[in-house]
Amino acid sequence: MELKTVKIDIPEGLNIVIGQSHFIKTVEDLYEILIGSAPSLKFGVAFSEASGPCLTRYEGNDESLAKLAADTSFKLSCGHTFVIFMKDGFPINVLNAVKACQEVCQIFCATANPLDVVVAETDQGRGILGVIDGSRPAGIEKDEDKKARREMLRKFGYKL
Repeated sequence: MELKTVKIDIPEGLNIVIGQSHFIKTVEDLYEILIGSAPSLKFGVAFSEASGPCLTRYEGNDESLAKLAADTSFKLSCGHTFVIFMKDGFPINVLNAVKACQEVCQIFCATANPLDVVVAETDQGRGILGVIDGSRPAGIEKDEDKKARREMLRKFGYKL
């Protein structure tokens, strides 16, 4: 077995969700979940098959995001995984619905941070072991940091 890290480039203003799923209809079911989640959400979703033709399947309501999701999923080359890129919305707006999709087994990350995916490769194929999401903590928040956090949540409209 060989361990690798795959750097995922997340363009400014986008978020990514990476997860594991188990069936070819994942790409269509996730499309339906995402399209019904928020009228302004733009997204692309890709799913890499682990049997049959072993293709990376993709859909989206934004052509550039659909291509980015497909390219990223193919770069990972891990069977039964999916990649969602989104803009004009946040993962918090769709994550519970994505997790409730009957094919979804787990979510590895939902982020806009710099991202490395830890991949194991064997003679059979590749699989995601986990992710390195962003940077390590620089310290413990102080009162002024708490104030800034609370202001940011209100700016985004998630708190009153």
